[in-house]
Amino acid sequence: MDFKDTVAVVTGANRGLGRHLASQLLERGAKVYAAARRPDTVDVTGVIPIRLDVTGGESVLAAAHTASDATLLVNNAGISTATPLIAGSLEAVRLEMATNFFGPLAVTRAFAPVIEGNGGGAVLNVLSVLSWLHPAGLGSYAAAKAAAWALTNAAREELAPRGIIVSALHVGYMDTEMAAGVPADLKADPADVAAQALRGIEKGTLEILADERTRVVKQGLATTLNPT
Repeated sequence: MDFKDTVAVVTGANRGLGRHLASQLLERGAKVYAAARRPDTVDVTGVIPIRLDVTGGESVLAAAHTASDATLLVNNAGISTATPLIAGSLEAVRLEMATNFFGPLAVTRAFAPVIEGNGGGAVLNVLSVLSWLHPAGLGSYAAAKAAAWALTNAAREELAPRGIIVSALHVGYMDTEMAAGVPADLKADPADVAAQALRGIEKGTLEILADERTRVVKQGLATTLNPT
């Protein structure tokens, strides 16, 4: 994908990784719609702020109507409530699923015909190493990201005949607000992660593994779990 010919929509573009993705896409020559629940919080000069709440159906459809020239969708918006699945609040579990799974599903469904109508393009889903690694304390987040990984794989097969490549970005902790309490030496630079993601999109890479921990976990997926 040549970013000079790209019209990108980045969800959650007002902070963290999403802000870096929007900024770097703009630097590479793309037209960028920076989507956020509150577009007034988008502070990247040169992008087009638009309102998009991934949990709001009307908001999603309105954004697809506004960004009717889109050829790249980056499903970046997400939350983490640090909720365990059994002892935690079921309301929090539902919120994470609504945001991290049903959100990108709804946005992809809305933008797929737009991207197809513009000659094809790509979708990038921002996932996590916890798509594959499921610690109990982050069970809700891990379950939602695992579901989003399944969404990515199924949507890739479904959208390929329509000229749309679907890729996943997997990464561990990043130096963003979501991981504020994590020691600095365990966190990746979100600017570097964004650069890796865009290189992957350029090359058509289907799974972009942005740090060493993520690569090690992915390699170990074939290991048989033996509780004894």
